[in-house]
Amino acid sequence: MQYFVTGATGFIGKRLVKTLLARRGAVVYYLLRPESEGKVPELLAYWGVTKARAIPVLGDLTSKKLGASADDVKKLKGKIDHLYHLAAVYDLSADEESQVKVNIDGTRSAIEFAKAIDAKHFHHVSSIAAAGLYEGVFREDMFEEAEGLEHPYFMTKHESEKIVRKECKVPWTVYRPAMVVGDSTTGEMDKVDGPYYFFKLIQRMRQILPPWMPSIGLEGGRVNIVPVDFVVAALDHISHHSARASGKCFHLVDPVGYRVGDVLDIFSKAAHAPKMNLFVNAALFGFIPKGVRKGMLAIAPVRRVKNAVMKDLGVPESMMAFVNYPTRFDCRETLAALKGSGIECPNLRDYAWRLWDYWERHLDPALFVDRSLRGTVAGKVVLVTGGSSGIGLSAACKFAEAGAITVICARGEDKLADAVRHIREVAGKNAQVFSYAVDIADEASCAEFVRLLQQEHGGVDYLINNAGRSIRRAIESSYDRFHDYERTMQLNYFGALRVTMGLLPGMVAKRRGHVVNISSISVLVNAPRFSAYVASKAALDAWTACASSEYADQGITWTTVNMPLVRTPMTAPTKIYDNMPLLDPEEAAMMIVNACIDKPVRVATRLGVFGAMLHTAAPRITQIIMNTTFRMFPDSAAAKGDRSGKPQLSAEAIAMAQMMKGIHF
Repeated sequence: MQYFVTGATGFIGKRLVKTLLARRGAVVYYLLRPESEGKVPELLAYWGVTKARAIPVLGDLTSKKLGASADDVKKLKGKIDHLYHLAAVYDLSADEESQVKVNIDGTRSAIEFAKAIDAKHFHHVSSIAAAGLYEGVFREDMFEEAEGLEHPYFMTKHESEKIVRKECKVPWTVYRPAMVVGDSTTGEMDKVDGPYYFFKLIQRMRQILPPWMPSIGLEGGRVNIVPVDFVVAALDHISHHSARASGKCFHLVDPVGYRVGDVLDIFSKAAHAPKMNLFVNAALFGFIPKGVRKGMLAIAPVRRVKNAVMKDLGVPESMMAFVNYPTRFDCRETLAALKGSGIECPNLRDYAWRLWDYWERHLDPALFVDRSLRGTVAGKVVLVTGGSSGIGLSAACKFAEAGAITVICARGEDKLADAVRHIREVAGKNAQVFSYAVDIADEASCAEFVRLLQQEHGGVDYLINNAGRSIRRAIESSYDRFHDYERTMQLNYFGALRVTMGLLPGMVAKRRGHVVNISSISVLVNAPRFSAYVASKAALDAWTACASSEYADQGITWTTVNMPLVRTPMTAPTKIYDNMPLLDPEEAAMMIVNACIDKPVRVATRLGVFGAMLHTAAPRITQIIMNTTFRMFPDSAAAKGDRSGKPQLSAEAIAMAQMMKGIHF
């Protein structure tokens, strides 16, 4: 047999051509734009044939008779057994003009061409979108009943099908595939579309929440998903029984179908993300009058919020049309045509993991973004306060290695000199590293430091507020030590603010800058015995939240890192930590690095997020749990004023410490 295919270079078309060529003696002619001739070798390699069996016909879908030359029309006249028209715009977000031009005018051109070459059968691959937003079950023998066709994609799919039904002079068949996803056996897909738009949301849930934690999803309307291999197999089989298929329409859909919430839950399981088993019906929001919704979206801040959320998740606005999709599709004609062929739509639950795996390996938008630290900070000025040791020194090494103009500050000049030597040993002798001795807890010292930064470096691009002081002492042991709270607040809160507020005018002038404030997991879990430390860091967290709102439209971004316990000189005096699963400075530095690359609002461990949620959901129970740990782990000897003594742990505390050695959060 001889075939002609439009859209042969597309996702479905390539696979259909390969299936047709598998038939003995088959020859496939396919429409190809002149500017795409360079694709021919790649196509032939994919199909595994020579140019003698897969023959390009140069033309243009939007020209009359596909823009084919008179010689090509003459050569093909009477030879084509089946013409498959797949070329179309399959993008919901495409503009109306291009959709009309390709989907409607292109279909009319294909029909003219089919008549000109006397094709024996015309196969039009439409879409379930031709039904519009029909309320209820849409059968294969229904067409005029379609409703809700305002969206250009729905409208053009419906109109192109109408052209086939009314204007096609050769025998025709219409196929309406559902939402097409990747191959059910390999997961292969060529673009992010349909349900793939929600994969980034699922991925983020997996990153921040433990997999056993239930989450809330939208129940939503019906959505029908089919893998590309099923669509191609069904199309190939049915089209070769054209005597039965002539003048009919076939729904290439999943007979089961799912609600949006079910689909999200299936892919959440495939991604090992939290299960979405608490559903909110999206229709509940329908009580808001349409006029009110439009009026709200006319308000600039509301539009900014909506656009920011959609952009952050990578979900086009057009996808929202499917959240409450009301249509289900009957497919009895398709099932009858496929009976005995062994072709059936696989269950989404059985192949969802393959789709997810392929997306994460090949299509995740993050794969195509320069996520290297060098791409983020090379040539930029990065200031790390408290950069002479511990987390700050490790972070400074990474910034210097990445080509940043690295500035560190601390109080001790000797330690700073050692730190600079160490950074250059790691990053290379040509690394641009500068150090300043400054006490940021002192107003005058800090003001002079900011002046020097502006004078010598033109301000900074990335500010890492890392310098800090921690005190582990129960409140009852601090009645006569109010200065603990004052000195902790002076450095952790006021010191960070002095540096930040001193540098902000320069950032605003350049309309760019990123501030990373190193907070603590203790702020999320409200750790007892750390009241002075937690209060100072909580104050910084709250100030950051306010600042991020004020500067959201000025190019300044902010990240709070709720750092877990790290094995540094700060934690060394507390011997109990020897048995705890603490991070090392290198791991902590990577949290800072990622904060600079991704610029999230907050970086926190799962344990920290869980602790914050527990405090919100069950505060009384959380207090009991924290009080128990407070009594199990007493103040250190140093906190009590005894520099020589060792901490006396209870049997329960020793058991818990040993158990936590094997726990990693």
